[in-house]
Amino acid sequence: MNDLLNILWHYFQTKYLRRFRNRSELLVWQDERVRDFLAYIVPKSPFYNKYYGGLGLQDWQTLPTIDKTVMMANFDVLNTVGIKKSEAFAIAEQAERSRDFNCNLHGFTVGLSSGTSGNRGLFLVSKKERLAWAGAILAKGLPKPILAKQSIAFFLRANSNLYETVNSRRIQFKYFDLFQPVENHIAELNRYAPDILVASPSMLRLLADATLMGELRISPLKIVAVAEVLDLLDEAYISQVFGQIVHQIYQCTEGFLASTCQYGTLHLNEDLMVIQKEYLDRDAGKFMPIITDFNRQTQPIIRYRLDDILTECRSPCACGSVLTAISSVEGRKDDIFYLPNQTGEKLVPFFPDFIRRAIIIASSEIAEYMVIQKSPNLMEISLKVSKGLRTEIEMKVTRSLEDLFARSHCQIPQILYSEYQPKTQPYQKLRRVKREFDFNPS
Repeated sequence: MNDLLNILWHYFQTKYLRRFRNRSELLVWQDERVRDFLAYIVPKSPFYNKYYGGLGLQDWQTLPTIDKTVMMANFDVLNTVGIKKSEAFAIAEQAERSRDFNCNLHGFTVGLSSGTSGNRGLFLVSKKERLAWAGAILAKGLPKPILAKQSIAFFLRANSNLYETVNSRRIQFKYFDLFQPVENHIAELNRYAPDILVASPSMLRLLADATLMGELRISPLKIVAVAEVLDLLDEAYISQVFGQIVHQIYQCTEGFLASTCQYGTLHLNEDLMVIQKEYLDRDAGKFMPIITDFNRQTQPIIRYRLDDILTECRSPCACGSVLTAISSVEGRKDDIFYLPNQTGEKLVPFFPDFIRRAIIIASSEIAEYMVIQKSPNLMEISLKVSKGLRTEIEMKVTRSLEDLFARSHCQIPQILYSEYQPKTQPYQKLRRVKREFDFNPS
């Protein structure tokens, strides 16, 4: 009962009580929260105590940043509960092998990131933090009030005590394992008839396919995309089949970063954490987030820089929220394309969003696609299109990309085409735009 009351408290705090009249009021509130948090938590973390030794914590906005590499290298002395990385990895990997996720370590929930960047991240969450997360995500994600009965179907690579926390008599949560073929889930989904369907865009596409074929017969009140970049092409298809807005939850190992409002606009959860902006292109509103989560004490997240690229909305959202509106989460910094300029003296960057849009606007006949930059002078593009239209559409895509590159005064790379091949494993994250050669612009 105490757990439920805790969840309800955080739910009402997030949904009704934590309101800000303007950005200035929000920033003042954040500053007070961070100052109190740092004064309490930094002495408890040997890593941060040494890392910020001699620096004024009152000027927290300019403290040195960390990233996943630094966090994982210092995991044993960064967390405040004395848990070793080796034992946390061991229990998390055992859970993934056995597919039994009802485990914890000394009372703390342990989880692993998917490791799409080649560096798997660990997270530790206390029971108190788990209940706070549950209250916040229910406040931002439920289509109906918390006391109304509603059911959630969640497609994930791995389950966690974190997700199971939302289970109650009124809110039912059912985990669907991505390691199982999608056809194995159809009958259970039809029986369960979820009010809320949460899955990656690539899984939502498969479920949309099953709906069109008459195999899947559910009418969820809300569709939520997670885990992968929501490409405009996928969003349009899923929205059309299910007849509703595709909402998003932007969450990673480092925290619950953003969620959509009733208009489908993604807003940063600045009422739960501070998210500073390291601009990659200020004019285009593209930045990497730097997170300070003043609620996490077990594994403190302080001035933590993500490699994700986010794009700000250019106009205010109709919902009126003072929380920053995001037009897209583009993917990782590592997926920025680089092409030689006309003289070949330097490489010019192209954000993944530019590549996506050039592909999509080329033809409405493109059902799916993938673009891989193999080298500065070679791109491979796979397209799912009608056989009779392939040559014509490939020419349109080439012209669209050539126009993009020409406007940026770049050399035109060689472009090779192939038939689109869907993912062979549903638990693998779909990346429609990616770069496969190493390049450090600095």
